[in-house]
Amino acid sequence: MEDVLRPLVVIGGSLAITLVIGWAVDWLLRRADARHPETPLWDRLRRCRLPLQVTVCTALLSGSYDKTEASVVQRHGSAIGQLLALVLIAAAAWLAVRVSSAIVESSYSRYASSAHDPARVRRVRTQVTLIQRVVAAIVGVVAASAMLLTFPTMRTVGTSMLASAGILGVVAGVAAQSTLGNLFAGLQIAFGDMVRIGDTVVVDGEWGTVEEITLTFLSVRTWDERRITMPVSYFTSKPFENWSRGGTQKVATVFFHLDHSAPIEEMRERLREIVQKSPAWDGRDWNLVVTDTTPSTMLVRALITARDPDDAWTVRCEVREKMITWLRETHPHALPRIATAPAAQPPQTPLERERAHERGNERRTTFARFEDGLRKDAQPPRQGGYDAQPPKQGYDAPGPWQGH
Repeated sequence: MEDVLRPLVVIGGSLAITLVIGWAVDWLLRRADARHPETPLWDRLRRCRLPLQVTVCTALLSGSYDKTEASVVQRHGSAIGQLLALVLIAAAAWLAVRVSSAIVESSYSRYASSAHDPARVRRVRTQVTLIQRVVAAIVGVVAASAMLLTFPTMRTVGTSMLASAGILGVVAGVAAQSTLGNLFAGLQIAFGDMVRIGDTVVVDGEWGTVEEITLTFLSVRTWDERRITMPVSYFTSKPFENWSRGGTQKVATVFFHLDHSAPIEEMRERLREIVQKSPAWDGRDWNLVVTDTTPSTMLVRALITARDPDDAWTVRCEVREKMITWLRETHPHALPRIATAPAAQPPQTPLERERAHERGNERRTTFARFEDGLRKDAQPPRQGGYDAQPPKQGYDAPGPWQGH
């Protein structure tokens, strides 16, 4: 009977103590959160209840499992102790990651609620995200190393590895050159304020918003909900457009290819009416000018200011649509056309008319002489006289032998 009750008491007591500690800690955190609602740390620490309970329960079992005196424990005591040690290390690492994340996130939330500069908020958010990932990576590496060192054979391997650390470091550096490059590029992006989460960027001709930054890659969400994933080293080695750096205000540009008869002044008045009714216009400035001409059209450019890239895109589409509709309905001749009729000739000066008259007389005289020559060549030859052909002589003359 004692062989059954002792394990139940040990295991049940460990579970009961774990539940009580978890409930007590959660109750204290709720009281602190209710007393200080301006601090989000206490509410975020409540998410650490599960790793805390696993850590406490594993620690209690590690210290009392040999008191059960069960046959299974006596036969496999070392294996059970090894397993509990591994679980304890993993649970402690889990708890450390959760606590650090709660502290970092609460600090960011307090800063974001009090800051008035969106660019600074995005910068801090990028740094906080990368700090969380660095802390998680360090804790994971330390936990994995501690778990390996619990095995006696791994201690000998660790000693030999320390003896050849220089060679292994060189080999690892050469083999993981790209990975280390991305790692340092991620830290450079985080603390160099090069690009931040939420920034509007143009990369390889694609327009989108930075959605995620890690230590190795960066994800950009395009306007059509696609995701472009690229290594962070790309942003430290190649140029790219960051529309959110230095302010979000933008200038939207709309080009119109129109006929030379387009009413420019009326188009300016129409543009003023459109931008004043548009909620995407920030009220700073607008204008409309002719920037270029071609033999068949002219290029008209409209500039409209906006608060951010999204409003710039919206006002650009709105101005283009309404202006083309207005031109088609009220000034259809202003739209570009393809001329199929000969162009009208400019009036001639008196000197040009006189020269043209002389050239016409010369052409008529030349044509009359040409006609006279044709008539003379067409007349039949006359009999006798100077126009009669002489009789053929020599071998061409007919003889008495011909015809026989």
